[in-house]
Order: sequence, then C-alpha cells, then structure tokens
Amino acid sequence: MNPSLQGYASAVLNGLNEQESVAVSADLISLERLVAGQPELFAAFTDTALAPSVRRAVATDLLAAKVAPATLSLVLQAINVVPAQEVGVAITWLQYRTLFTAERREWFEESLSAISARRRVQGFAASVFASLSNDELAVVGDELYQLARLVAKTLSLRSVLGDRDLQPSVRSTFLENLLTGKVHPATSAIACYLPYGGRARDVVGTLDAVVVKAAETRGWRVARVLAGADLDTAQREALAASLEALAGNPVDVYVSVDESLMAGVVVEIGDLRLDDSLRGRLDVLREHVAASKQQFVSQLTTTNEGAS
Repeated sequence: MNPSLQGYASAVLNGLNEQESVAVSADLISLERLVAGQPELFAAFTDTALAPSVRRAVATDLLAAKVAPATLSLVLQAINVVPAQEVGVAITWLQYRTLFTAERREWFEESLSAISARRRVQGFAASVFASLSNDELAVVGDELYQLARLVAKTLSLRSVLGDRDLQPSVRSTFLENLLTGKVHPATSAIACYLPYGGRARDVVGTLDAVVVKAAETRGWRVARVLAGADLDTAQREALAASLEALAGNPVDVYVSVDESLMAGVVVEIGDLRLDDSLRGRLDVLREHVAASKQQFVSQLTTTNEGAS
C-alpha cells in the first residue's frame, strides 16, 4: 500500500477513541461494499481522466453528511495520494487497517526502503499538520530540525534510536520522555512515530524530510545552511532575502555551524547546492593548480620528445 497513506492512516487512527474507531470501521465496510456494488460510484472514484481534486470533490459531496469526519479524511487522502485505478484497493486496505484499531489489535508497520519509510512518516506528519496554523507549522518545523541536529551530533541518542534490537515501543517511549513538555505536542507526536514508521538507521534523514514537508505545507521551501561561524540576525535576514529571490518562494533558513568550512556558507535548497565557503574556494584553487601542473608537465614532456 502507498507509504504516505499508511502513515496518514496511523496518525488519524491514533487520535480516535474506541467508539470512534468502531464507527470509522463500520463506515469503511459500508463504503467498500457501496463502491464495489455501484459502477457509477466506482468510476467516480477511480476514473483516471478526472483530476484528484475533482474526485475529492465528488467524494466530499457524497460522503460528508453520511460518514464520520475521520472516515472522510482517510478517503480523501487515498484519492489524493493513490493512483486513481487503485483507490478501490486503498479503501479495502483502509477498512482492514481500521478494523485492527477498532478491535484494539496491535498494528505492525511493514518494513520499507529508506525512501518509502520517509514518505510514510511524511504521511503521518501530513495528518498532524492539517490541524496546525502556519505559525505552529513554523515552530514544529524548527523543533524537528533542531531534534535532527541533536541526534546527528549525540552518539548516545543515535545508539538508542538506531538500535534495531530495541522494540519500536521502547524507542518511542524514550523519545516521548525526552520531548514531552519541551516541544509542541505535534513535534512530539511525529517524533514518537519515527520508531514505528521510519527506519532505525535513518532518523536524521527522516526528520529532515518531515521538515521539508512542514515548509511545503506552508508554501515555503527549506534552505539548509552550513556556516563557518554562527550568523547574527542581520546576516540571517540578508541570506534569507537572497535565497527567497533565488528560489522564487519564501524560505525557511536553518543554520548549522561547521568550523571546518573556515568561513562563508554552503547552502542546499532541494537539489541545488551552492558552496561559497573558504574551504570550497581552496578546494577549487587546489584543483586548478593541480590541473595547471598536469598540463605544464604534459606540455614539457611533449616538447622534450619533439626535441629528441
């Protein structure tokens, strides 16, 4: 099943009490039968000629007054992220997934590749982000970024979170104890899902992927900046303005210090990488000198051979 839908479903179902879970399960059972039994409805949900926005509008019009809000949310997300022809299968999967929650059976997320696992956690985050304001999204994005940097530089954290022999519940409780009362509840919820939906050895990469998702939800982009020395407020604002002009969108600038750069910055925005560090300039100069030396030796050898 689509990883993004897996994560989204986990977030929605984690927020339901027992009675609500039973209601959503019943809704999805009825909907599965209804879609399977009515060709017109099945076509409206799965027609590849219709844009997802159109199919979501049809689903909303048909279901909004008849099912629980959580049911509608799950169906709309399925239409949004799953190929049209697979929506029927997705609804069947959602019915099966929800039944586990309704019956209070533990659900184990399947093992996925690193990229797919990141998408699953991003799907979980998408559900959490839906209820946040833009200001809250900025706070949560910053907290997740700082958590990623903390994990990256702290061996003890990486040892616990990267230990695949520890049950996900143990690693999740560890994160909960670490974060509760110190960060926004949404930050804690997403972090605590990491051991279940992500990969143990990819905590930093997954957190960074969710930071990007938080920015995209606001209509912003993320710029990761490595600086040779910490930047003051004026320098950060000037850098942000330059990067916004370059990206064509508002930019969340996250700065980390790497003294090995000596001076200047290295900036990453998506696939774009800009190196304006002193170390980078020295590397370019070193390569230029080496190439010039090789060219000189080659010319000298050719001259000597011609003379002989």
